[in-house]
Amino acid sequence: MKHLPLFAALLLSTAPAFAAEAEDTLITVTGKGLKDLPGDAALSLIVIDRERILNTGSNRLESVLADIAGQQQFRRSDSRSANATSQGITLRGLGGNASSRALLVLDGVPQADPFGGWVAFPAYATRRLDRIRVTRGGGSGYWGPGALAGTIELESVGGNAVRPFDGAIAYGSRNSVDAQGALGLTRDKGFATLSAAYGRGDGFIPIVERNRGPVDRAAPYEQASVALRAVVEVAPETEAQVTANGFTDSRERGTDFSRNTSEGVDGALRLVGRGRWGWQALAYVQTRNFTSDFAAVNAARTSVTQSLAQYDTPATGWGGRLEIAPPVGDGVSLRLGADTRQLTGKTMELFTYVNAAPTRQREAGGRTGTTGLFADASIERGMITATASARIDWWTIKDGRLLETTIATNAPFTSLLFADRSGHEFTGRAGLAVNPADWLALRGAAYRGWRLPTLNELYRPFRVGPDATAANALLSPERVTGVDLGFTLKPADGFEIGVTGFWNRMDDTIANVTQGRGPGSFPGVGFVAAGGFYRQRQNLDSLTVWGWEVDAKLRRGDFGLTASWSHVDPTIAASRAAAPLNGLLPAQTPRDQFSGTIDYTGSLFTASATLRHIASQFEDDQNSRSLNAATMVDALLLVPLVKGLSVEGRVENLFDAEVQAALSGTGVVERALPRTFWVGARVSF
Repeated sequence: MKHLPLFAALLLSTAPAFAAEAEDTLITVTGKGLKDLPGDAALSLIVIDRERILNTGSNRLESVLADIAGQQQFRRSDSRSANATSQGITLRGLGGNASSRALLVLDGVPQADPFGGWVAFPAYATRRLDRIRVTRGGGSGYWGPGALAGTIELESVGGNAVRPFDGAIAYGSRNSVDAQGALGLTRDKGFATLSAAYGRGDGFIPIVERNRGPVDRAAPYEQASVALRAVVEVAPETEAQVTANGFTDSRERGTDFSRNTSEGVDGALRLVGRGRWGWQALAYVQTRNFTSDFAAVNAARTSVTQSLAQYDTPATGWGGRLEIAPPVGDGVSLRLGADTRQLTGKTMELFTYVNAAPTRQREAGGRTGTTGLFADASIERGMITATASARIDWWTIKDGRLLETTIATNAPFTSLLFADRSGHEFTGRAGLAVNPADWLALRGAAYRGWRLPTLNELYRPFRVGPDATAANALLSPERVTGVDLGFTLKPADGFEIGVTGFWNRMDDTIANVTQGRGPGSFPGVGFVAAGGFYRQRQNLDSLTVWGWEVDAKLRRGDFGLTASWSHVDPTIAASRAAAPLNGLLPAQTPRDQFSGTIDYTGSLFTASATLRHIASQFEDDQNSRSLNAATMVDALLLVPLVKGLSVEGRVENLFDAEVQAALSGTGVVERALPRTFWVGARVSF
């Protein structure tokens, strides 16, 4: 980590030399995939453009995505203070635990961690992104497994958007730094970009003041990423896109023995043909590693001891996708293809500390894989667009194991080798869009999707404070069935409002189910202290969610207004050991979320203010502890000085609202980011 600031400085300092080689020429390659599907008109789809991506109070991807009401991570904290494993992403109240139930892809490559399914948000510098498409609603027809709640597509900057140099640097509260820089080289048949991002801060104290003790301290963070991307025409109407990304992330959680780190390197090659027969072929590989220390804090918060060290969690993902778009006639679009994703990973941990030394060691992990065939078709006839997609996936779960030994003697006391499993899933989606007038569009869709349990859910027990959760190697895949109905009105130029109602049922929902309370010893985790809860990952019968989404935008000259509101009414159906959860709400799922932004873009300055509201939500599966509702305001002011140079001021959580992120069984509250100011500059030429 100590070399990353130097690397970023060197990258920025080389801008003039790199830019000198650039030419002001027309770019004939785009760096994108095939065209958007016409059938998307039948879906609940929101697009976030580059201007909005670059102009938020935090300048972080999770803040940009928060513009879409109903999108959430398991915890309310962002990637500067949350434990990385809590940052799975979902939509429409389809929660239950911290694994992602929305599929996140970058230039076509799935991004969820191969071992745990969470998202490494610090890997995605905002200035590298050109567009974000968020499809709310599941369906694994086109994109494949993982898209239960929806799909979030990130697209890298490309084509004529590439600049010889583009950068920004800001200094913020608590000695924070936020810097991004990119170099671009353009030719008429290709382009290349090299970018780096770096962020750090001394952090805030996560535990609220009324609950703090002597052990509580600020939680610093340091994060960096680099990306190299080259796009070149290799044949008429055919381009090759080569990408290499790397990131590192170090955070603490506000006490001794609470540091967690993540690192990863990705590589991808995509070939895109744009001739009469459209086609694209993608191959990628991802490596990840994660470490985390865990602490036990006494009730008075006067002492802290180490309880577990997750010292090595290597994971690898690789896969590919082949897709063709044959010419089938005017107004008809067809995509046929196949894809595969293969994951392997394990966790290595030290636990049961006695006199500050571990006495036991654990290894848990395995392999999973999915391979599928898919077809997607759309027909446009006058005011009607019809779409349908279908796919079949074959899945495997292999080499599962949980091995635990006594360090002093190297004698095993747990040796579980789990049976291999396999199966297949049929999924798809059908939709219809009707445009009876220029100012009105009607749409509806029905879909099925699915998700395979992560290696983390299957094999790794874990602890958070005094609570312990056991893994479950027998978990079944989650399956969602859903229906959307909606309309979009355009009553005047520059004014648009969309309303969508939906019903989803997720069968075999994976959740952390409370089984007991400490003190005592429990299967799969060992001893749980007084005040702690024992849980196990289990498949619930189902989670049913009714709800609606309202999205509006208004543009009048230099002024703009956008708003997004999501309401969900989720209900758990559970039986057997999980029967006490029947009729309850899933943990960490607010009924209402709202985001609204007002902005002004003029020749003298650009300004925006964003208000976000999150309703109260239950901390735990038993709905016994509740996190308060929270309302936050972010703002930005950007003033150009000369061409290519601007100064900016930003603020997050302007009124310093207490955004509760966690509530322990003993009533200790952890908060998300307090008020944070930023001042900085942007340079582009």
